[in-house]
Amino acid sequence: MGQKPIHTNTNTSTDRAANEPAGSLPGWALGPFIRPAGANPVISPDETTRFYDPLRKTMVDWESNDTFNPAAAVKDNKVYVLYRAEDKSGIGIGHRTSRIGLAESSNGLKMGRSGKPVLFPANDDQQEFEWTGGCEDPRVARTEDGVYLMLYTQWNKKTPRLGAATSTDLVHWKKHGPIFQDAYNGKFHDIASKSASILTTLKNGQLQIVKHEGKYWLYWGEYHVYAATSDNLVDWTPVVDEKGALKKLASPRKGYFDSNLTECGPPALLTDKGILLLYNGKNGAGADRDTNYTANSYCAGQMLFSATDPARLLSRLDRPFMVPTEAFEKSGQYPAGTVFIEGLVYFKNRYLLYYGCADSRVAVAIYDPAQKN
Repeated sequence: MGQKPIHTNTNTSTDRAANEPAGSLPGWALGPFIRPAGANPVISPDETTRFYDPLRKTMVDWESNDTFNPAAAVKDNKVYVLYRAEDKSGIGIGHRTSRIGLAESSNGLKMGRSGKPVLFPANDDQQEFEWTGGCEDPRVARTEDGVYLMLYTQWNKKTPRLGAATSTDLVHWKKHGPIFQDAYNGKFHDIASKSASILTTLKNGQLQIVKHEGKYWLYWGEYHVYAATSDNLVDWTPVVDEKGALKKLASPRKGYFDSNLTECGPPALLTDKGILLLYNGKNGAGADRDTNYTANSYCAGQMLFSATDPARLLSRLDRPFMVPTEAFEKSGQYPAGTVFIEGLVYFKNRYLLYYGCADSRVAVAIYDPAQKN
């Protein structure tokens, strides 16, 4: 069966193997990522843990319905996974309350969980942005001096907004509020914003936040890939075009696995080939979709941006490097199938990629550079 080149930006139509990820990756891409046998899912819902909700003023089963969409970080030679957990306060995706839980592991696979959330709606100055929907879909990265930045979705069941929080121990977090509230006199404060992937690089054996030309750089967006810059990690200025509108760096493609969404994944990675952005491509359901993949499914892709001009897209996989194949990736809240990547760490000389499965569980896939073809 004929196949497209997996590294071009063309929109020509040829056949691809159904439900099969890209085989040979180009030299700039990260992978292959392999699911470790017998290890997944690494985090699943737990109906036994209870948490006193300061707003409802009662005990709640905060991670009983779903646990998914994880961030990840390394600290003290352990992997920490910060995952979105939903209670049973509503019916359907987006109608419950989400909180961020914490798990730790000495090998990246077997998780010990804290038993209570570390970031959640509370009686604080962020309540108007986070109640009753909660804190969702975190991405976490570390500065060189040991500050952890969490960029997450604040959901008040009206408008989703990207918010920032910082920590030095991954347990106690300081909320800084919506990241676009001050830029351009608040022009982008009330727009829907999600999915932020800050620029990092591998240094001294650890992924660390890095600046581009003196500023922090961020890719963000759900339908399109946008960008933003910052001087302090918590106040961000979106990159705009000559008309003052958000500058689109990448968009969905007709006939491809990302025909509906190109949603930013884990922190972006500066390499010797350029800037690598792993992202979540959602397939459409109509005539524009890729018929080789299930309608509405989420598969994982990769883009390469210029290291000298981070807004310039150089290349892009035409086939996903991960697709939903396991039963737990195709059952739960999202039966169309989901591998939703959000957490990437470098741990014991391997890359561990943590992802949400059907909006219901957390799993991991591993890339060992020593085994690269």
